[in-house]
Amino acid sequence: MNTVVRFAPDPSGPLHIGNARMALVNWLFAIKAGGKFLLRFDDTDPARSPPELIIGIERDLMWLGLQWDEFVRQSERMDRYHEAFDRLRAAGRIYSCYETPEELAKDADVRRVAGLRPIYGRAGMMLSDGQRRQFETEGRKPHWRFLLDDGEVSWNDLVLGQQTLDATNSSDPIVMREDGSFLDILPSAVDDIDFGVTHVIRGVDHVTAPATQIQIFKALGGEPPTLGHLPLVVDAEGRIVSKEVGPTTIDTLRDEGVEAMALNSVLAELGTGRSAISCLALSEIVKSFDIQEYTDGAPKLDPAKLKSLNTQLLGRMPFEMVEKRLTREGREHADARFWEAVRGSLSAFSQVDEWYRVCFGDVPCVIEDLDLILAARELLPPEPWNDTTWSAWIGAVGAKSGQSAGNLSRALRLAVTGADQGPDMQLILPIIGRDRVLDRMGG
Repeated sequence: MNTVVRFAPDPSGPLHIGNARMALVNWLFAIKAGGKFLLRFDDTDPARSPPELIIGIERDLMWLGLQWDEFVRQSERMDRYHEAFDRLRAAGRIYSCYETPEELAKDADVRRVAGLRPIYGRAGMMLSDGQRRQFETEGRKPHWRFLLDDGEVSWNDLVLGQQTLDATNSSDPIVMREDGSFLDILPSAVDDIDFGVTHVIRGVDHVTAPATQIQIFKALGGEPPTLGHLPLVVDAEGRIVSKEVGPTTIDTLRDEGVEAMALNSVLAELGTGRSAISCLALSEIVKSFDIQEYTDGAPKLDPAKLKSLNTQLLGRMPFEMVEKRLTREGREHADARFWEAVRGSLSAFSQVDEWYRVCFGDVPCVIEDLDLILAARELLPPEPWNDTTWSAWIGAVGAKSGQSAGNLSRALRLAVTGADQGPDMQLILPIIGRDRVLDRMGG
């Protein structure tokens, strides 16, 4: 059986870290199994699914490298959902109800006071035809519920292990609202059956849903998929990461300079107990991926770890991976030698501009000891320069001035680059060149 998974966002907001982790885990699971990754937008409510949010989620997934094999929009499959609705209604598994939200809330309160479970009491099933006509005359429109069978529902969860729920503790779920729009529970089951979804991997906030969803699958004649429920990512304060708890949206992190593979590396390891390492390609993560490594504890997102991994990743990136990004910004001198000299000093790719100016432009340099700098200028070696020029220059200046190599290194770095830290001067000095060094030292 071919493995098919799906990532099914509700496009009511931008993609955030929690969504992205779920998409990544599903994608990794599919690729590891040689299966398919389905992207499905649960966009049956047009007011909550503006086109720009759907486009934004697609863009973010592509930036992460999570290419999908099939694309589905539920708004384009309404005929299928109505067909399934009519079939279940004809089979007696769907019934109409006329209570208002206020009446439902009052009924739940009454049941609590009586020591009963606050679940729906199936009053809609007890209405006579006359009562239904009276409600219609009053202007009430029905909502529709799926009739659950009593009894336990069990499944072997990919993450949590054996799980059992008692359907008698659940209200018959609403599948259609008063305005005729569907809640997700029925369209989702129809789609999973139609597209052959074999595994549903989602957040632990959905762990009670199988009590009703598995019954709907069976009522539609489908085979329930294998389920896996991952604990949700939390921040340092224990709050569940969402679009409201940020800045954790993918577009914000991208704007802050986070690399896609740094984020993938962190998200893939969250909840496994393993320490994330910087991976240059998703194929590296696929090799070590195992869904059973995820634990039932809520993983904490560590922004400092993400920043550190981002720096490590940039330091490992070969020139071939960044060549287009360097050249398309108009940096005509940014070749492999330049990249290899500066990459270890970057915490964000945008910092390339700073070191490009140091190497090829004008920078405000700092001269703290004019006599020392003038002496160093006189001892500046002739070109051609290589990676031994810096140490040879420091040695010559130190022999004449009597100052330590550490003091000289800082003073000359400031005079040449305008900064007291940065790329290895042995690598960057030959790129800057003798003429620029002389000019910056007052020549």
